Amino acid sequence: MSAEHLAVLAEACAQVGIDSSGAEPIRLGENALFRLPGDVVARITRPGQLAAATREVLIAQWLAEHDVPAVRALKDIGQPVQVGDRAVTFWEELPPHRHGTPAEVATAIRRLHDLPIPNDVPFAALDPFVRLSERIDAARTLTGTDLNWLRERLASLQARYAELPAGLPHCVVHGDAWVGNVVATDDGQVVLLDLERCSVGPPEWDLVSTAIKHTSFNWITAEDYRDFCDRYGYDVTDWSGFELLRDIRELRMASYVAQRAAESPDARAEATLRVACLRGHAIRPWQWTPAL
Repeated sequence: MSAEHLAVLAEACAQVGIDSSGAEPIRLGENALFRLPGDVVARITRPGQLAAATREVLIAQWLAEHDVPAVRALKDIGQPVQVGDRAVTFWEELPPHRHGTPAEVATAIRRLHDLPIPNDVPFAALDPFVRLSERIDAARTLTGTDLNWLRERLASLQARYAELPAGLPHCVVHGDAWVGNVVATDDGQVVLLDLERCSVGPPEWDLVSTAIKHTSFNWITAEDYRDFCDRYGYDVTDWSGFELLRDIRELRMASYVAQRAAESPDARAEATLRVACLRGHAIRPWQWTPAL
């Protein structure tokens, strides 16, 4: 927990009249989350994300209006709050919860995908490559050969994505729909978290995240994946664009760990393994560690 985060939090809370005493860190990653008194969670963005934070609050309000279970932005305050180059948003804390199952993920994103695209919410077009170049550049523990390969791979995937085969009609997508961002509360709600990547694009992008957990990593069983497809009503692996979106998602997963490896010794071996797999030195299913 950095002194900068605490200073930003204190200033943002003071601006909206929220008590920041006794703030407890929940997660300190690209975004920092703190638990505050009164069942409030504060989220501090990385620098330069005011527009994205504003959009995330508007999306949360739109989902609430449509009774879609999702994290709720705190009402009756003006947000996001800008402190220096960071944005701070405030959210209702969830009751006790666990990660969702593949079936629960399918149910949640099916409900989201069925919503009409609104005209009054500034959804951006899906960008599956957001921050990938920066993550590759930050992967300082990889060899120069690996870094050059990753950059060439990114350029190739970007060119292929421009000719993505037609699929299901575009809709509002979550953008990062995995079991960590869909939770089940003790009172029976299945709730969408982390709305930062919500956008308009191919629904298959949300489906690929679960599909590769079975096809690429064996993290879920064939039965669990079949249940996911049945609940959603579609198997994305049958679509001609599946391998392209799979390849993009796998590159994102490898680059995320490679970036973290610069500060986390535990991630270094995993980053090397993931890049080796991408480069064809092992066949799927790959033996990646899921929680890094």
